[in-house]
Amino acid sequence: MHRWSQLFIPTLREAPADAEVASHKFLVRAGYIRQLAAGIYSYLFLGQRSFNKITAIVRREMDKIGQEFYLPALHPRELWETSGRWSVMGDNLFRLKDRKGAELCLAMTHEENMTEIARKELRSYKQLPQIWYQIQSKFRDEPRPKSGLLRVRQFMMKDSYSFDIDAAGLDVSYQKHRDAYRRIFDRCGLKYLIIEAHSGAMGGSQSEEFMVYTPAGEDQVVSCGNCKYSANLDKATSKLDAVQDLPPEGDGTPLEVHTPGQKTIEDVARYLGVSPKNKIKTLAMMIDTQDGKTGKSKSRAVVVLIRGDHQLNEAKLSTAIAGKETRPMQEEEIRQLFQSPAGFLGPLGITWAKDLKSEGPILLVDKALEGRTNLIAGANKEDYHVKNITPEKDFQPTAYADLRAIASGEPCPNCGSSLRMDTAVEIGHIFKLGYKYSESMGARVLDKNGKEVTPIMGSYGIGIERILTAAIEQSNDENGFWLPAEIAPFEIIVTPTNVGDTKLKTTAEDVAARLESEGYEVLLDDRDERPGVKFKDADLVGIPFRINIGKKVTDGTVEVVQRSTRQSQDVSIAAVTEYFQQIMDTAR
Repeated sequence: MHRWSQLFIPTLREAPADAEVASHKFLVRAGYIRQLAAGIYSYLFLGQRSFNKITAIVRREMDKIGQEFYLPALHPRELWETSGRWSVMGDNLFRLKDRKGAELCLAMTHEENMTEIARKELRSYKQLPQIWYQIQSKFRDEPRPKSGLLRVRQFMMKDSYSFDIDAAGLDVSYQKHRDAYRRIFDRCGLKYLIIEAHSGAMGGSQSEEFMVYTPAGEDQVVSCGNCKYSANLDKATSKLDAVQDLPPEGDGTPLEVHTPGQKTIEDVARYLGVSPKNKIKTLAMMIDTQDGKTGKSKSRAVVVLIRGDHQLNEAKLSTAIAGKETRPMQEEEIRQLFQSPAGFLGPLGITWAKDLKSEGPILLVDKALEGRTNLIAGANKEDYHVKNITPEKDFQPTAYADLRAIASGEPCPNCGSSLRMDTAVEIGHIFKLGYKYSESMGARVLDKNGKEVTPIMGSYGIGIERILTAAIEQSNDENGFWLPAEIAPFEIIVTPTNVGDTKLKTTAEDVAARLESEGYEVLLDDRDERPGVKFKDADLVGIPFRINIGKKVTDGTVEVVQRSTRQSQDVSIAAVTEYFQQIMDTAR
């Protein structure tokens, strides 16, 4: 029997000064975690019990669809260079050297390691499909660790990977994970939604996130209350209202106009008496890459055109340029390409690349400008802008792409109703990776016809800590939090109001023992403390039910309090196990 007096449960009356979100405050106050360094936490007794239960749920559901592995967290540099992510991950990747000077990293995910196994071991379509998963620590050199376990540098993750012979097989593996995730999050008692998502540095095509609404989250979810459309801000689209184009001036050819001292979109629009919707905003960036053979670095210009009143979504830009990172152009780079100082940039007079693979500067044009006429942009000449600019007539884009960040209140792309924006935290993410890793790392199998083909992959992650933090964010009040029985460190806490009273003490021990013998996880608070202290601690630590053993034992009853509702009910001591069988077994 677990007795509070014999356990290490260091509860606190006050939250740490740096704790801003509910889950961080209560995880520390309830004695679940303690910080070792920025973004690095120790999991204490109660916290580890919850994590073990969450992990067990994840493992039970994943075992239905896949096979569990356990892979090293320490990877050689060469492994990540084969996929191209050694440089792409930048400072987020923990890097180190061994005593011989060999470079290594601490893995934040295991696509490379899993693909290396597949490359060496899988030979035939008869070995496919495969779903491999693991549950282990991951590492990310997070620049701004905060919010407790929501943004950390070491974290637990369930990551799984599928290998299929073709896209139809990937569809099946993807759906298996989607269904398994729903079972996992349902069993963990979370209220979640599934949204379209951006694949980021993972690459691939289709991607969905499992999100929980909370003010503590750092992701923006765009949704429609009418048709149930929802997407991550980095993936979301909207239906734009029609914009009246300006009439052509003069003969309709590009016309320079003097705009002395007017640099910003708003200033120029006001000066010319037009709407920012009729202007082009020009954003100048560079892609820096390194030649894998020579080691020399090279840069390529990427210029983005968006409507004057719109903002760029950087994740969408990353997707458009195959995940490459960009930086703002420096002044000398701007002058070299545009022959103009910043503030007067536009697309005219430059030969743009015909496609992303060809040489030359890339010109990406947001889809909101496609089909527009007589726009106004910078003239690449100080204090001048140009009227009568029409895409494809006056300049040739490298490509059109969805690049803009949408705003709350814009029309839903499906039904036209107003979109809303809410803050959420990601608890799971599933990707159709495609051939990104299997192709670059040389994984091959023979198909039914004996032809060598590349397996198609999927990648699927769940944040173990985020399940617990999301549950706390969803279920807390000023006194603490409550967890679903499936993931709570204990299901029931038995609290004698006075351990000095032999009758109360023996009754509490008897009730706890009988519940434990029926398979319930019970914590007996046998401390010699005032009832108020015990009740406060019980409210704080997340246990869903409390049994108060007090004066009513003389009548053969105890008081059962449900933490989530604070409703209490007198229950016969003789029938206490039957009571919990009725209210809990269906949820276990």
